[in-house]
Amino acid sequence: MSSDRDVEVTQQQAQYNATHVIDEKDGLEANEKALGPTPDGEEPTQDEIKNLRHIAENLPVSAWLVAIVELCERFTYYGMSGLFQNYANLPLDGSQGRGALGLGHQGATGLTTFNQFWCYVTPIVGAIVADQYLGKYKTIVVFSIIYMIGLLILVCTSIPSSLEHGAGLGGFIVAILIVGLGTGGIKSNVAPLIADQYKRKKMAITTIAKTGERVVIDPALTIQRIYMIFYGCINVGSLSLLATPYMERDIGYWSGYLLCLCMFACGSCVLIIGRKYYVVRPPQGSIITNAFKALWIMVVNRNMDAPKPTWQAEHGGSNPRTNLPWDDHFIDELKRALVACKVFAFYPIYWVVYGQFSSNFVTQADQMEGHGVPNDLMQNFDPISIIVFIPVLELTVYPVLRRFHIQFRPITRIALGFIVASLAMMYAAIVQHLIYSAGPCYESPGCDASIVNGQTTGNHVHIAIQTPAYVFIGLSEIFASVSGLEYAYTKAPPTMKSFVQSMYLLTNAFGAAIAEALTPAAYDPAIMWMFVGLAVASFLAGIIFFIVYRHLNYTEDQMNALDADDDVVAAAQQPEGEKKKEENY
Repeated sequence: MSSDRDVEVTQQQAQYNATHVIDEKDGLEANEKALGPTPDGEEPTQDEIKNLRHIAENLPVSAWLVAIVELCERFTYYGMSGLFQNYANLPLDGSQGRGALGLGHQGATGLTTFNQFWCYVTPIVGAIVADQYLGKYKTIVVFSIIYMIGLLILVCTSIPSSLEHGAGLGGFIVAILIVGLGTGGIKSNVAPLIADQYKRKKMAITTIAKTGERVVIDPALTIQRIYMIFYGCINVGSLSLLATPYMERDIGYWSGYLLCLCMFACGSCVLIIGRKYYVVRPPQGSIITNAFKALWIMVVNRNMDAPKPTWQAEHGGSNPRTNLPWDDHFIDELKRALVACKVFAFYPIYWVVYGQFSSNFVTQADQMEGHGVPNDLMQNFDPISIIVFIPVLELTVYPVLRRFHIQFRPITRIALGFIVASLAMMYAAIVQHLIYSAGPCYESPGCDASIVNGQTTGNHVHIAIQTPAYVFIGLSEIFASVSGLEYAYTKAPPTMKSFVQSMYLLTNAFGAAIAEALTPAAYDPAIMWMFVGLAVASFLAGIIFFIVYRHLNYTEDQMNALDADDDVVAAAQQPEGEKKKEENY
């Protein structure tokens, strides 16, 4: 007995000594870190986070490949949809490319607005397919095939012989339904896929070799840079509107749609050929369907914790092991996702304003003297302004603000985006007033007095005067739309990236639904007052948004840090077989 007791005491003493040595070593390391600067590659201290300049890292090659795919898709989408207003509005009068369906202003605005609505409802379908069945990459491939089928129908039904035999309207409706499904499946997954290519989750210290300056590598800033570049590529792609309006006018609508089909095929090739470079994650299971089931339980019980198995067990609810396909951690992630989603509640107002540039702005341009410039060509000033302002902000303005420790958080940027969008609407109202004040038709643009050599010309206002409206819209997108993409990714838990992204995109559909309800006001001269109303609504929404959510600016770093913590939890809970599957996926 004495021998056994001696062994037990010896073991306890050895355990104490080992623990004591480890604690002493940790204490020495902590003291060294406190006395000197943090070594490169390690997490910064709170003082370093506060006092050192924060920087973003460069994008990995795989992120650039995803950006190229998005560029090709947006080239197709904008080059195609930018022609829709004229295609549906103007009649087929025998002149090449002038019109096709002859539905008039309201009919054309209704269809183009529905197209926008449909394209932003379908991302929910893409998110469900990706999270539950195929994963992001495979989902993008499948929906790309669907997209091309819709484009092929659009091309075939827009050729002159098809239009003459009455196939135009039916083909157009079928095409926008199929293309909308394709673009929705891509959009909900390509935005989170590009950010997935960047793996750093926590801040780290580094020293700039040229200057010796110690700085903090901030993953949040890198994600911001990724989405700035991503949005820049979107708008480079949208410059397809520099070509397709002339093709519409000089050859026919089918030629512009065919160009879009060819460009999309090129993007699909990049997507497939670059497969080995992408960081892809396997499907996470029934994330979205389970999320909606959990939300229903929350609503029925009027308690955010009601779907938790522990809550159900305590309150005599469902057996957590047999009836609920999730654990408590899943519900905590869902609650966090809801916090991210509530920020998007104001976005439908912004999207109503944004949607004007591809619908009523196009018609407004047709009411002015074009001087050889197609009315739907003016849309290009939106992406051009974005392409100009993104480098200015990313390389000059934002770094200067960070150098002086002036924080320009997402909530502030989004609110500013709303206000700048209101300036676009106010300017559009002023332009509309100038149109109504000019001859020969005044408040009835397109009247018989404006017909010259068999062609309808606009009132005596130069089309170039519309340019600032598009510039304001473009600048507002950088603040509101880019920050929304960034917020949807950084605030969503790792298992719900596509879900939250689809919720963000859904706000665009709500905006399109509101715009659809405003279609009856899209006639002369009432449309001027519609622009005024949208200007007031966007400005007030920006102010109220900032007042309601400005407190989230102060918890930005803590919320971003949760993403890294959730990854650790998810990795710890994942079975070894699943980890190996993810590595080989």
